[in-house]
Amino acid sequence: MAKRDYYDVLGINKSATADQIKSAYRKLAIKYHPDKNPDDKTAEDKFKEASEAYHILSNPERKQNYDSFGHAAFENAGGGRGGFSDFDFSSHFSDIFEDFFGEGFGGERRRKRKSNYRGSDLRYDLSITLEEAYEGKKQYIKFSTSEKCNTCSGSGSKPGHDTGSCSMCGGRGQVRSSQGFFTVQQTCVQCGGAGEEITHPCTSCGGQGKKQASKRLSVTIPKGVDDGTRIRLSGKGEAGSRGAGSGDLYLFINVYSHELFKRSDENLFFEFPISIADATLGTSIEIPTIDGSKAKIKIPAGTQSGKQFRLKDKGMPLIRGSGYGDLYVQVKTEVPINLNSEQKKLLEKFRELDSEKSNPSIKKFFGKAKDFWKR
Repeated sequence: MAKRDYYDVLGINKSATADQIKSAYRKLAIKYHPDKNPDDKTAEDKFKEASEAYHILSNPERKQNYDSFGHAAFENAGGGRGGFSDFDFSSHFSDIFEDFFGEGFGGERRRKRKSNYRGSDLRYDLSITLEEAYEGKKQYIKFSTSEKCNTCSGSGSKPGHDTGSCSMCGGRGQVRSSQGFFTVQQTCVQCGGAGEEITHPCTSCGGQGKKQASKRLSVTIPKGVDDGTRIRLSGKGEAGSRGAGSGDLYLFINVYSHELFKRSDENLFFEFPISIADATLGTSIEIPTIDGSKAKIKIPAGTQSGKQFRLKDKGMPLIRGSGYGDLYVQVKTEVPINLNSEQKKLLEKFRELDSEKSNPSIKKFFGKAKDFWKR
């Protein structure tokens, strides 16, 4: 089968610049890379074809020879796929992908990894009451974590000793292995890619640079926190390895449900039951507020069940900025039960004297019902 023109393979013309050649190859390499297309022979062939084209056209001298003589310029380089068989695919290809993608795509970048890693973040769930969320509070919490080893100051090495080159990879941080057509570089399992190892571990921490400990910490819960609020305490998580920075501690706040108040953002809601007599004749009621004080509300005569009254600035503190939310009081008219004989007589007398003017909603409803029945 005749070989395709290298320019056609990359989808470019002969006047393409070096950057255009590189960009065209990059798109094809990403699309057909074996890691993204496992066990796909067609994709593998296109991947090799594009790599061969890039190998020739990315080099000015090889490109000039190809422009002058075509594929014939490389046919004497040996068997197989023309000039593609005579270049070190693994090393050349590794260089290409390091240039394009950095570490982790089709191979590891040939550089040592850090031997110290930032500590893990921690989560602490803290439950508080609605009153505590209103007031804010300071509290001590206790949790298990890892702290920097004081003996070695977090280095992991015995005082007076430095790290040495890794005995497995010789300080390179990587080891090579052949897998058929490819030569694969892998991170050294002994040193984790650092290229060095601790030859004289600290006797206190075993070379980790950190030790398990129980920690007691004072935390401040700001006013107005809501259920699910997350508070970040920088550097209060687990210690890093070999002197690296500590992780963060995240407080997840759980606010208990309240027996009286319901909350929505910075506003509070409260249901207050009143009698039919109070709703009909009107009254004044005294209600509790979240700060422990009391507030008075005037209930006008004829107040319907479900009517809501707003008390400004009697809600929760705003967690960002100043000010407070509001308290909404909803009255619920309670129908009396277990009436004595005198109460029943009074209600029966009331029903006899009842008029449509006293119950406009009832009159309106039955008017609509009659119209409906006439249809």
